[in-house]
Amino acid sequence: MDKQPEYTQTENVADKPRKRGCAGHCLKFWWAYLIAVIVIVVVVVPVVILVGVPKIAQQKLDHAELILDSIIMTNSRAQNFTMSINTEIKSDGKVKATIEPFEGVMYLEDLPEHKPFAKVHFPETTSDKSQIVNITQFTMIDDLDAFTTFNTWLLHNETFKVTVKGDTKVHVKGIARAYGVTFKKTIDMPGLRMLDGTIVTNTTVNATAPKGQNNFFGTVRIPNYSKVAFELGNTTFHNYLLDKEIGTVYLDNLSLKPGNDNVYPMRATIDDLGYVTGLVVERPYCDKLNGVLPFKLRGKSVTNHGESLSYFADALASGNQTVQIDIRGTVKRSMGLTLGCSDE
Repeated sequence: MDKQPEYTQTENVADKPRKRGCAGHCLKFWWAYLIAVIVIVVVVVPVVILVGVPKIAQQKLDHAELILDSIIMTNSRAQNFTMSINTEIKSDGKVKATIEPFEGVMYLEDLPEHKPFAKVHFPETTSDKSQIVNITQFTMIDDLDAFTTFNTWLLHNETFKVTVKGDTKVHVKGIARAYGVTFKKTIDMPGLRMLDGTIVTNTTVNATAPKGQNNFFGTVRIPNYSKVAFELGNTTFHNYLLDKEIGTVYLDNLSLKPGNDNVYPMRATIDDLGYVTGLVVERPYCDKLNGVLPFKLRGKSVTNHGESLSYFADALASGNQTVQIDIRGTVKRSMGLTLGCSDE
């Protein structure tokens, strides 16, 4: 009898899994989800509120733009003055926030010591895309040297940088907490360029005036290239001709506003008129320069409301300004004489 072959059959049959729904999983591990929510609430949210929001608020403030329209200095006195600052603040307006009032300082950015020359009291502002901020305040001169330096830089430079800086707090809409931020903006300010372009016209001379009294008169037009308006008061200048001091120039009740409309009567005391008229008949002044002489002016004194303003006077004394005056025409208008060259 033949043997039948043996067959072995192996089957790997897995048990049918039991269905577990999401609800069952949540019921079983509810405590884990609760812990996760607590962690988010206790850790993540405070981190966002304490770190993220302040950082965003500071970044938005840093990216905002401060535009200076004008600075007006009036009622100038020895230790104080009234200052009006007209500005515009621009931002993207995406974060709705309010910035608390604060006191800021102003200093020259390019001087390493950053000594404040003035303080500014900013009102409450918002994060609107465009906001006009106009400030008028009584301003004490806390650091006379720093304020004099500012006026000197303003006088000499074509442009220079001024920084406004102050610490304040910002309130973001929907969050009760106030966050500390720093407002810091550096502005490029146009300067006075040493009052370059000043002209003197309508000049006359009184050769018979008593010694020590005014004997030279005219009309002066002074350009102001800056955005700063000044109330200086009674201002005097040393008067030089070819580096020889010849007298004093007087401008009364002087105020300089931006633009070229600063026109004032000028009077002067020239100690030696003979020196001036003698020079105008010499070459090259009598021929190539048509009787025009180069006078140099340097600040001497500034007085307003009976008080000496050293911060203006010292700034004006820090450099000479050259003004061309037609002396031949002055003599012709005043005395009817035509001056030529002495060697003709």
